[in-house]
Amino acid sequence: MRLGRLAVSMLAMVAFAAQGQDACRHRGELDTPFCDEDGDLLADTPKDPKRQKNPDTLFFTNSPLEDPAAYKKLMEPFVDHLAKCTSRKVRFYDVYSSAAAIEAMRSGRMHLGTMSSGDTAFAVNVAGAIPLGIRGDASGPQGYQLWMIVKADSPFQKLSDLKGKRVAHTTPSSNSGNLAPRSLFPAEGLVPDKDYKVLFSGKHENSVSGVAAGDFDAAPIAHDILVRMAERGLVKMADFRIIWKSRNFPPGGLSMAHDLAPPLQQKLRECTLSYRYSPEMIKGFQGADRWWPIDYKKDWEIVRKVAQDSGQAFTASGFEKEKARAETTGKK
Repeated sequence: MRLGRLAVSMLAMVAFAAQGQDACRHRGELDTPFCDEDGDLLADTPKDPKRQKNPDTLFFTNSPLEDPAAYKKLMEPFVDHLAKCTSRKVRFYDVYSSAAAIEAMRSGRMHLGTMSSGDTAFAVNVAGAIPLGIRGDASGPQGYQLWMIVKADSPFQKLSDLKGKRVAHTTPSSNSGNLAPRSLFPAEGLVPDKDYKVLFSGKHENSVSGVAAGDFDAAPIAHDILVRMAERGLVKMADFRIIWKSRNFPPGGLSMAHDLAPPLQQKLRECTLSYRYSPEMIKGFQGADRWWPIDYKKDWEIVRKVAQDSGQAFTASGFEKEKARAETTGKK
């Protein structure tokens, strides 16, 4: 009798879950828990007020493209501003991999965060992230380029010279550090994983330092991170030669969780877009002094196209592969 009741109960739960999924008229590439009925490619806020979050403490993190401690210090003025503007506590949540940052938002442990271009797309589809701000100045949003760097005294002059050499990519989900090279380099006579074995370094700083030390012959990196490393005295620009540059990509964006209560979401938008960067942030972000609003469907179109061209899918299954790679390579 108990088994019969248990079976009936389980069938009811399955039917309820199926009904909830069927109630979503459009989901697109979003993972199963999310719905996109307005077609903006972003997860809709839950309609049930009981599922909307309104925490007294907001947890903020970043997808670690570079030294987490240095980035945390750089972002402190903005984090302090959010705390005052929202009248809430804002605590920095330390993570040491891109996958961990996305997982933190998916599990509800993180409410706000800055992520790279590729990680933002994963966070949107897998974790229900809502991009709300992109770095820029009075003239508009800032962009960054993919640079292929080599040592200044190396013999390499063009991409095709790197066949059979040691080339470091950053992480599988990185736009400039992996996806864009796979999409753009073949037309220049260099096919990753065919003309050279991809060596994942874990982050852009590791790729830059590895080229400087001679551990790698070359590395595709986000140019603004190299510039910041040089400004902090970690490397010298004169030690590198740039043998290829891409067109501009959107820089990493600031995102928030989709299930925050609508008034809190609106407050976070207002606090973010009204903020003007501190002098330290302006210097650290190459002249950017504010956040510009993001139209994810339009602004991230090139990132999604590059991923599609390179065979990457910003889906739950793609994210699980990314996490597995992260664990295998032991990236931090």
